Amino acid sequence: MTICPCCGARFEGDLRDGCACGARSVGEALPKPERELPGYGRSLLLTLTGIAMIVGFLIQTIIAMAKIGFSLSFWSWIAAAETAAWRLKWVTIPLALVVLWGGRKLYRSMVENPSRFVGMKIARRGLIASVSVIILLAGLIGVTVPARLRQRRMAIEAAHLARGYTIIRALQEYQAKHGTYATDYRDLNEQAANDPALAEALNELDLAVYQPRADIAAAPAEKGRRIGGASIRNASVRTAPDEPAPGLSFNAYDLRLPGPDKILGTEDDILIRDGVLTRDGVNTLAPPVKDGVAPVKAPAQTGRR
Repeated sequence: MTICPCCGARFEGDLRDGCACGARSVGEALPKPERELPGYGRSLLLTLTGIAMIVGFLIQTIIAMAKIGFSLSFWSWIAAAETAAWRLKWVTIPLALVVLWGGRKLYRSMVENPSRFVGMKIARRGLIASVSVIILLAGLIGVTVPARLRQRRMAIEAAHLARGYTIIRALQEYQAKHGTYATDYRDLNEQAANDPALAEALNELDLAVYQPRADIAAAPAEKGRRIGGASIRNASVRTAPDEPAPGLSFNAYDLRLPGPDKILGTEDDILIRDGVLTRDGVNTLAPPVKDGVAPVKAPAQTGRR
């Protein structure tokens, strides 16, 4: 089998007889040299790969440390390395496949023909450096996975708490304006028209989850004054079925919101009772105390006058 160096065609016979493209040899092929210099390209490639991976990881670690704040603390550098590894996670996976497969194949070819290649030691060191960086990145990413999952759960929890605080704020504004809490959460639609966050929170509510409570505030009657029948009849007439009777004010409420599972009636439900977020009857969701001073809840109004 002869391969034409001109067109690449394969044919049986000698090239001196000519090829279909018209090319033919003009003499005997040159003999191979007695001594061939060994190649260094593969060892150089493996070495540069290991150096590039080490330098890239160090640069990302320094950038992460610059954002955190430079410190000589060991754990500060570990935290910066974890941040750098997490940023490089999508680069590490394909790079690990290429280095482990391609680098191993190149190094094996050098081991099988040691006389044709030079730089076996530096090639081996470059391959070891590349594999070490990959193992280090994988370990740092694995260490940060539980913390990342915990932060994700906290973010989901914070989103539900933000919805609860939005509704609490709207109810307090409604009470400040009308002197009573809303009889129905749909009474907040007027405020929601100019508040997209409140509108989104109200869209996920249910009629049964909001339950206002009221204390009857008895108005003091004048001593010795008799109430006539006409007055009694007028007092018994309601101008609208949804309006509270005179002297009746909703000064407390219960509001139940679904938790992260978005199913009402489960253990992770959030209960808002009189402006305080609770879960399982324990005020574990209250804002943290700052500077040793706990937030004070404003007293609710007890009635109209």
